[in-house]
Amino acid sequence: MSCFKGKYHVTKEVISKVIKFNYFVQGMKIKNVITKRHTVLGLICFGILAADESTGTIGKRLSSINVENNESNRQALRELLFCAPGALQYLSGVILFEETLYQKTVGDKPFVDVLKEGGVLPGIKVDKGTVELAGTNGETTTQGLDGLAQRCQQYYEAGARFAKWRAVLKIGPNEPSQLAIHENANGLARYAVIFQENGLVPIVEPEILRVLAACYKALNEHHAILEDTLFKPNMVTPGSDAKKVSPEVVAYHTVRALQRTVPPAVPAVVFLSGGQSEEEATLNLNAMNKLNTKKPWSLSFSFGLALQQSTLKSRAGKDENVEKARVAFLGRCKANSEATLGTYKGDAALGDGASESLHVKDYKY
Repeated sequence: MSCFKGKYHVTKEVISKVIKFNYFVQGMKIKNVITKRHTVLGLICFGILAADESTGTIGKRLSSINVENNESNRQALRELLFCAPGALQYLSGVILFEETLYQKTVGDKPFVDVLKEGGVLPGIKVDKGTVELAGTNGETTTQGLDGLAQRCQQYYEAGARFAKWRAVLKIGPNEPSQLAIHENANGLARYAVIFQENGLVPIVEPEILRVLAACYKALNEHHAILEDTLFKPNMVTPGSDAKKVSPEVVAYHTVRALQRTVPPAVPAVVFLSGGQSEEEATLNLNAMNKLNTKKPWSLSFSFGLALQQSTLKSRAGKDENVEKARVAFLGRCKANSEATLGTYKGDAALGDGASESLHVKDYKY
């Protein structure tokens, strides 16, 4: 499968060879044969699986299929995903939780090695959750900057090549406040620069599109290299209680918002699913890539539950359903990979839960 539109068929292997040659010609040192720019180009080729659920969040996923939340069961779920035959060819990266970064398969093979051998870059979630921002109406700021540089070095040594930091903003009559926007934008920028200084590619995730100008102002002030970042927002969709609109309407408004705020130096936008159903998120992404307008960035995905819901439902907490669950996961990976090219026909076999809304009212990160 090509990672670029047009007549040229470009594979992960071709990209790797071109990047290595370019850096050789420029006389630049390549750390572990992977540079930040190599990582960025590798990640924009396909999409990203967000498998970075915290222990509490994955516990909710497991409880939905009547499975106990313990390390063994968390490991088993991640192995089901990472070892699904054929699935990794449709992914560029996987964001891991810290526990998962150091886990292995039942055959004693590190998950990091499984991903690398499948041509997929391992990433890591680095924030430490949110705390309430004093002086606001329940707004929050993300914590985890203390000691981040040292953790970066440990994560790089363990095999991670990119990372995610999430800023959570409250939507209300008077929210987000200017204070919350400022604090979260600066937190994202500080994280991004720390990671770039330590050889990793940051995914900047402000969640909502209305704060993009503040985020890019902060990134510029902190001297982040935009060419070595990825951007992870939501899509412009109606409110959870509003009437649904067509994928074409979502695509038009989402891309227009990006055109007005996201610099063309940013190589890729990798969307979160934001409570959409699996199929809805895929159709909306597909419509964006079919849209005939200026799009200087690659438009791809970084989905969590929107890649896993039908997999979880198919598994149903029973070991005999593992292969059925893997088939469901493969189907969603393939569908979203096609959507990054605007070629998804809506013909994926819809597993249990694929059309089910994933919105959680008053969700707390």
